[in-house]
Amino acid sequence: MTRFLTPAKIGLLILIELYTDAIVPTASTIPILSFVINQILPATHPKASQKLADKSRPLPFVLDLKAFEIMLKTKYPLAVGLPGRSLWDHFLKKLWGIDSLDALHVFFAQRQHLLAKSREDIRQDGEMGISPPSADVILLSRSSPFGSFIRKANVEFERLRFGDTLSLWTGLVRWRQETKSYWSRRHAGLSRWSGDKALHEGIEEWGLDSADMLASIAYGITEQEEGCVSTDDIEKLLEFQVEQMQKLGNRIPVEVKDKFKSVLVDSVIVPSLSHYLNFLDAWKAGDYPTSFDSLHRYFDYTMQNRDRLFYQYALMNLAVLQSDFGCYDEAVAAMLETVSTARENKDMACLNFALNWLYHFGKAHPSSISEAESTNMLGIEREGLAFLRIKAKETGMWTLWSSTLLSEAKLGLSNGESVATAFENILKSSQLTLEKNMRGMIGPQMAMYSSIWGRQGVSLISGQYCELFLRCHAEYSSFDDVLRFTCRIAQLLTDKGKYEEAFERLDGLDSNSLRSWKSNQYWVKYRGLLRLKQDLHRNNLDGADHLLSQLLQCSDSESEPELIFEINLLHIDYLIRRTDYSAALAKVERMVSRLREDGDDLNLSVKLLTIKALLYDKSGRTQKGFSVAIRAASIAWRARLMPALWAAMGAVANILTSLTEFQASSQILIAIIPRALECENCAMNARLYSFLVDAYMGMAGQAPAGSSRRTENLTRCLEFLDRAFGEYSAMEDIKGQQETLAKKATIMRIVGDDVLANDYASAYLDLKKGAGLDVA
Repeated sequence: MTRFLTPAKIGLLILIELYTDAIVPTASTIPILSFVINQILPATHPKASQKLADKSRPLPFVLDLKAFEIMLKTKYPLAVGLPGRSLWDHFLKKLWGIDSLDALHVFFAQRQHLLAKSREDIRQDGEMGISPPSADVILLSRSSPFGSFIRKANVEFERLRFGDTLSLWTGLVRWRQETKSYWSRRHAGLSRWSGDKALHEGIEEWGLDSADMLASIAYGITEQEEGCVSTDDIEKLLEFQVEQMQKLGNRIPVEVKDKFKSVLVDSVIVPSLSHYLNFLDAWKAGDYPTSFDSLHRYFDYTMQNRDRLFYQYALMNLAVLQSDFGCYDEAVAAMLETVSTARENKDMACLNFALNWLYHFGKAHPSSISEAESTNMLGIEREGLAFLRIKAKETGMWTLWSSTLLSEAKLGLSNGESVATAFENILKSSQLTLEKNMRGMIGPQMAMYSSIWGRQGVSLISGQYCELFLRCHAEYSSFDDVLRFTCRIAQLLTDKGKYEEAFERLDGLDSNSLRSWKSNQYWVKYRGLLRLKQDLHRNNLDGADHLLSQLLQCSDSESEPELIFEINLLHIDYLIRRTDYSAALAKVERMVSRLREDGDDLNLSVKLLTIKALLYDKSGRTQKGFSVAIRAASIAWRARLMPALWAAMGAVANILTSLTEFQASSQILIAIIPRALECENCAMNARLYSFLVDAYMGMAGQAPAGSSRRTENLTRCLEFLDRAFGEYSAMEDIKGQQETLAKKATIMRIVGDDVLANDYASAYLDLKKGAGLDVA
């Protein structure tokens, strides 16, 4: 395997020569030059070459002659001043003109004539009597991309050993073999060995059998692509794979990995970047020992070759790796050392990334970062984000700048500050993303939009942002963003009782992307969380206990605070359904205390306060939760947390009902239910309808017996009971349906309709039997 030269690069050199010969039509010049540029400088326009290829056949990694044929014969066939001949014919003429190993040396020696001469060379040519080139001849600047490519090709060819040169020659013979039939038809009378001067001239002396034997010895009879791939191609492929893995967060597909290994086996020199690729793949697979070993191997080579200039990046990768493995203290220590080393080396990009990572790590694991606060350079959160934003702007780190603006918006929402300010920061981030064309930042921005509209109680718009991202921007974003948006949609569907659609969404994710260990674990946990919610609603407490025990085991080490919070909420719901109110209240107190210490999102605190007020109601001490519910409603109102506000006001109305303030309770509920319905949360809607039924039932009890007012209130009770039953039925909540049927049966008894009362009682017993409960 050569370091740089391959038959495909020889084909590119021929294309450049066709351009300098001025036989390329004006209309075909830019496409053909773009084709060459995108092969010698692929990092500049990674998808431009694909646009030039046939849509049904994208360009391969190692160019074959079919790609050149599509370009020169099908799309741009004409040649200037040569009727009847296409560019493809001229290309093959020069390609088949290399008919020996000596001709290959001559071919590379003549590449120097394509380059413009320096003043010193022109002066020496004048002294020797050599006339300058004609003004019509196209000469390439030595510093141009084409000139640099030609000079590098010449230098690499001169450095080849004889064995590598021979390998390049035999590879060229095999590479052009598929065009032999076409070339023979265009030039009738060509001999069998027209592409090899030695065999063509020696066939008369040696004989046909001897020539065939010599050809089989020289070129072999296998289909091995020796000489068609260079070390430079492998390094570019490695860079592309590393970029894709870091950008999309996926592992290498199995078929691609196997193909790459087969190519790498033929390489004498294994690029050090292959160790980093193995590190990323092992990291994504959850193979901790292999990932550590590959990381150390890669940076051992890096330290030797680059004299410790990139030592901070080794520490940074090690810190992120240890964080994913759950070694939080070691991760913080490594990242703090990264900060110190980056400051010593004046690497602002690495320094800003490390400080940004420490900020987000501190938000996810406040207990782990608290010990390092004395040495933490971020200081207070808001000042730290302002520092990162200014430094990112100064150093031109647009992604970090946009991310910091989103972090400021998220911090403001968590602290209950102005929603308008949060929107302003998101719009600034969006403008920066559009100006700098940072497609990877579209996912976090849409996640913020979805979150902020969800907090405003408009779940329809929140879900539409998720759908918009998955339909329009998922292709250019990391799989982690796709996974979280899909989980968000599944959560919204579950809130509406559409469990099957939610599971279909989760099961429809790309299976190869789910090969990543961390993404797969998140997917499994979220799927288990939705299954747990379904089991709780269906009153399958044994199955819920089994799922809950597994989810709680990993909740302490989980790096997603929101996922931990949801698991804990479902644990509280499980304890309530088990009528273990003391344990549920104790867990709520622990969660409130932890949130108070960590200074987490106010939205979570309001939810816990509302649950605490409802727990007092469940335990028969409803009025004790009055101050808690009022506090939750006050915080939610100041922070504009609309769904949390409606839930808290429902708890306040329920307490007013217990204080016989039925009229005030019904007025509150009638005012908030229309807005609460916009949240599309069946559990909250059913609870509010149930509270409204209790308020009207109280007013009916205060009305005189047999009066129209009592009849009207009881009728409204039945109406809202039907709505509550519909919401409970939508989310398959067996216990809620039982309570609703029991209230209906009671009202029918009061009204005097014993037949309907017995029907509702029978339906109640059927639900108990269907849920597997003890009827006795």
